[in-house]
Amino acid sequence: MNRFVDWFFRDRTTGTVVIGQWPNPPLWLFGLAAGLSWVIEAAGLPAPASVVLGLQIASAVCLAWWALDEVIRGVNPWRRCLGGGVLLFGLWKLTGGL
Repeated sequence: MNRFVDWFFRDRTTGTVVIGQWPNPPLWLFGLAAGLSWVIEAAGLPAPASVVLGLQIASAVCLAWWALDEVIRGVNPWRRCLGGGVLLFGLWKLTGGL
């Protein structure tokens, strides 16, 4: 089990164990767009529906961008699986899930 955990979480370039990292630009943009959308809706601010929809689309695109980047360039299998899981969840939501 210890070898699996080591293999699954170890960064292939630095040799350190990586579970989480400082967010990269797509994840920052996702947080910004999703946060703004949430604040506008929760506070009942007078914003055109197109603005809220645009922010929701932007947040979904940025999250998909981050997830695909993790699948392709993740530093270890954990990060790649995390990206793949987020992509699958996004596709599921896109096809009518939840």
